[in-house]
Formats: sequence, C-alpha cells, structure tokens
Amino acid sequence: MKKAKRIPLLVTLAAGIALSACGSQDTRVAFDGIYFRTKARKIDDNRRAFTATVPRASTALDAARRAGEYEGTRYCIENYGTSRIKWVVGPDTPPTSLRLTDGTLVFQGECRT
Repeated sequence: MKKAKRIPLLVTLAAGIALSACGSQDTRVAFDGIYFRTKARKIDDNRRAFTATVPRASTALDAARRAGEYEGTRYCIENYGTSRIKWVVGPDTPPTSLRLTDGTLVFQGECRT
C-alpha cells in the first residue's frame, strides 16, 4: 500500500521539476534574437561595485552591449532597488575602449542610490 502512494508522489514531483525547467526558459531575454549567458558579480567585498560579463560578445557587439547593460541594471535592482549605475566601462563606452577578453565583453560599474 505504501509503495502505491509513493509512485504518484514521485510522478508529481518529476512533473513539477520538468515544468519548472521549462518556465526558466521563458524568462530569458534575447537581444537582436541572441540569448547571451550574462553574469554580474560583486567586486571583492564591495557589493555596490560589480562586473557584468557577456560571453560570445564578438558575435554581435551591439546586442552584447545591451545585454551587459541589462544584466548590470538587473543586478543593481535586485541588490539595491535602483537602476542607477555609474559605469566605469559600460554601454556608452566607445567601442575602441571596451574590454573584450577571449570574445567576452566585461562591463564594470557601481550601483547608486
């Protein structure tokens, strides 16, 4: 009897996990039709200062710049409730001054309140 109750529970749990994985795909944002795996991380112990990285930026630099700006803005909103950023290297930086390392665009900024 106990085994019979476990099977529906396991099926329900597996279905929930499968559906949650599908939902995460829907929240991704495309820039010019390209999905970038962006990441924003704090710099040292100062959480206000961060870097935002955009891999494969060399495939579409303008789209990658918008993706990096989006990721930095998301980081500041999640951590400080503001979208105000003082960029050291950011979306308005001239293309010749951008930091590209092995095709990865690196922005640096600080969240403002």
